Amino acid sequence: MRADRQERLLALQQQLLSGNRVNKAEAAAEFGVSDKTVRRDLEVLRTFYGERGNDLVFDHADGQYRLEHPIEARLTKSEILAVCKILLESRAFTEEELDPILKKLVACCTPVQNLKAVQELIGNERFYYTPPHHGRKFVDKLWDLGEAIRGRRVVEMDYTGTHKQSARHRRVWPVGILFSEYYFYLAAFIEGIDKAEHFDNPQDKSPTIYRVDKIERFTVTKDKFDIPYRDRFQEGEMRKRIQFMYGGELRRIRFLYTGPSLEAVLDRLPTARVLRELPGGGYEVEAEVFGTGIEMWVRSQGEYVKVLD
Repeated sequence: MRADRQERLLALQQQLLSGNRVNKAEAAAEFGVSDKTVRRDLEVLRTFYGERGNDLVFDHADGQYRLEHPIEARLTKSEILAVCKILLESRAFTEEELDPILKKLVACCTPVQNLKAVQELIGNERFYYTPPHHGRKFVDKLWDLGEAIRGRRVVEMDYTGTHKQSARHRRVWPVGILFSEYYFYLAAFIEGIDKAEHFDNPQDKSPTIYRVDKIERFTVTKDKFDIPYRDRFQEGEMRKRIQFMYGGELRRIRFLYTGPSLEAVLDRLPTARVLRELPGGGYEVEAEVFGTGIEMWVRSQGEYVKVLD
């Protein structure tokens, strides 16, 4: 059945806004019109979207039309608000890096009243935002390190550490980027280090953790690395166990918890599992973690946590 122009335009617009692509020949067959008619319809839509800051493009790779920024590819106003809140509460970025990110996110809000509403909702947090004391920009570093991880490229870097010691030069095998409590970290294996001399536990097969803002200079080399399968950093599983950003071997800790929120414990320690509920109230919990940072967390819980082993 031949569709009138208004019906065709609405159908094509809905298809494009949903993130789908339009094949000119298929659309012509569906609407019972010629290819030229569909092409004219698409030109009308191209002009319409172009006047509103969007682009209807022809992808030569598959011979189909697509909308550059369909609605489904954009964040909703609720999602934008949530992401802005997380960015502000993380306190991970300098103001110089944070402000452009917030502005780009908020600018995605349509119509205008949504944009103003989000600006008002995050305005107080932005006004009182306290940036990290290191004062260093590092967003571009994250991308370059991510590319090194993806390509399994050796990285040479100078690292100052967290105690203001002089920079140490390292050749490392980068295997993951982590974020925890205000800072981004690089997980990497040190190339060619004598573990017997420098490690408390020479058998430790976990990566070393470096704060990204403390990496003074680094170069992604052309050299590639390959970690034996048994020793590879399984990012998803390892991330559950690296929670406190302190080096050290994998350990299992078992403790009694009698505090007010078991859920908070299980969220803080993703590998935790409840072994049993205590008769007088509380739980026996077991978790796997890397390093000694768990000891600081245990002390912070006071009388709510009693370590068994």
